[in-house]
Amino acid sequence: MNVIANKLAVEKLNIGLPIIFHTDTLPAIGCLPKFSEIIYKIKQRDVKKPLILMGAESFQLNEFVHKTAFEDYKYMASRYWPGPLTMIIPISEKSKPLFSNKNLTLGLRIPNSIMANYLIKESGPLLTSSANISGLPPSTNAKDISFDLPNVDILGPVPWPKCSGKASTIISWVNNEKWKLIREGEVFIPGIK
Repeated sequence: MNVIANKLAVEKLNIGLPIIFHTDTLPAIGCLPKFSEIIYKIKQRDVKKPLILMGAESFQLNEFVHKTAFEDYKYMASRYWPGPLTMIIPISEKSKPLFSNKNLTLGLRIPNSIMANYLIKESGPLLTSSANISGLPPSTNAKDISFDLPNVDILGPVPWPKCSGKASTIISWVNNEKWKLIREGEVFIPGIK
């Protein structure tokens, strides 16, 4: 297990390498958006499955949100972030070239994790996924993850604080003030089915 400090993690992210880090739900593997193909390769993940863009503060994610969904996004962000909620929203025109996914939507989240937020404040938003090989159950600690993904650096210090082990709730923006529940997870949002 190769455990590294925040400064070195940011340097590695900037040259296109992914980092594994603690979040409030499940540990994540993340990279800068322009290097997203590395996560698909390492996880053996289907490129049709989108990644989640994590920020440390909602202003870091504002530019990725299409103007039609912006007010609803701001409202949900103010109520549930930081925390275990992922919002799927239409992406802004200027951010489309940053993503290899041909989909016109993007999942956004701000985790309630000091370690994750400190890293993302320094690196900028990161495209993320759970830190496991696709199709295998996710691990919740650095030691187990290092067996599945031995060539990816792990943000220390370890051991990490205990994470919930449960995935984030995912909602998708439909239109003005209307959301659809995609996956039940850690947080319950009244009125969304």
